[in-house]
Amino acid sequence: MNSIHNFSEIAPLKTVLMHRPGKEFANLTPNTLQRLLFDDIPDLPLAEKEHDAFAKAFRDEGVKVVYLTDLTAQALDTGPEVREQFLRQFIREGGCPASLEEKVYAYLNRLEDNRELISQCIAGIDSSELELDFHAFYTCQDAGKMILDPLPNVYAPRDPWATIGNTVSLHRMTSVTRCRETIFGEYIFRYHPEYKGTKLVYDRYAAHHIEGGDIQVLNAETVAVGISERTEPDAIADLARNLFRDPASSFRRVIAVLIPKSRSFMHLDTVMTRVDTDKFVVHSEVMSVASFYEITPGKEDLCIQEIHDSLDKVLEKYLGLEKVHLILCGNGNRIAAEREQWSDGANTICIRPGTVIAYDRNHITNDALRKAGIKVIEIPSCELSRGRGGPHCLTMALVRE
Repeated sequence: MNSIHNFSEIAPLKTVLMHRPGKEFANLTPNTLQRLLFDDIPDLPLAEKEHDAFAKAFRDEGVKVVYLTDLTAQALDTGPEVREQFLRQFIREGGCPASLEEKVYAYLNRLEDNRELISQCIAGIDSSELELDFHAFYTCQDAGKMILDPLPNVYAPRDPWATIGNTVSLHRMTSVTRCRETIFGEYIFRYHPEYKGTKLVYDRYAAHHIEGGDIQVLNAETVAVGISERTEPDAIADLARNLFRDPASSFRRVIAVLIPKSRSFMHLDTVMTRVDTDKFVVHSEVMSVASFYEITPGKEDLCIQEIHDSLDKVLEKYLGLEKVHLILCGNGNRIAAEREQWSDGANTICIRPGTVIAYDRNHITNDALRKAGIKVIEIPSCELSRGRGGPHCLTMALVRE
């Protein structure tokens, strides 16, 4: 089997990518929360315990867990020139002052172990960690900024790239603070012994923004992509063109789903994830506001048609099912739905049809899932949920049967 194989969000999961939170969480401050896309300061030791429980839940179900830090380090292990190139690129794209680039390079390059190096890159670099002259030190401290910002959102590897069939969509992220996350994917898919040569159907240097939380593979012919706060229509069109032009691709259509552009919705997987062959958990509000567009190959370019139908009817049509059951986040109660959707009640990760991992705090939604016949494996979520990422966000399926 290929190292990348994903033709359905519910096919039995074999290998999943994760990132265990590290010092980057400890480098969040009240002044940087908004810029770094967090709603509160997480407690690192507890977040680590929660994440370990999450990874254990996968392993207990026979799923292989691989870590972003390990894969990137293994890519750098392929040669000193690869490591050199990575460091220069990471420092440059991190917005490091030109006058400090060599100091930062020397500070990072002293770390001989590439896994330790990647962890430090993700954690960021504060001025207090370098030996600076008074002017440089004061300037950094006065600005209240780190020399290299931490990357706390990297614990949500769903967004920097997405696996589609046997290919990868490597993204141009919307927020500046997340752009460097895709560098890790660039080196994994270019240099890692197992993953190098993976075909890219989107590239981080493309003109338009797209994020993986908006991409859901419905089946071997259909991909759903959200038009959201963080994914642009032009990016979806470019992705569709690349999928259709690939002679090895089985995908024949992209369904674009227009959802409100707000932080509470954020991505398509924030309001909808598939939990079984014929079942989805959804935020009820999306059912009344979403609109749909079918994108297929045209004679000269793309053929785009609006779909005038409800969410369940659209899913039934393109999945070839007689009936799709929509399980409501919060079990349809307005207050419960708003509360649990905010903590990613509609964001689950499917291990196999009818078995999902969900946050324990969304107990009303989880009870509704169980009543619908879904096995729900609950994981602790007090700290993991503070970055507005659920189990689907915090994972990237690399291999599904």
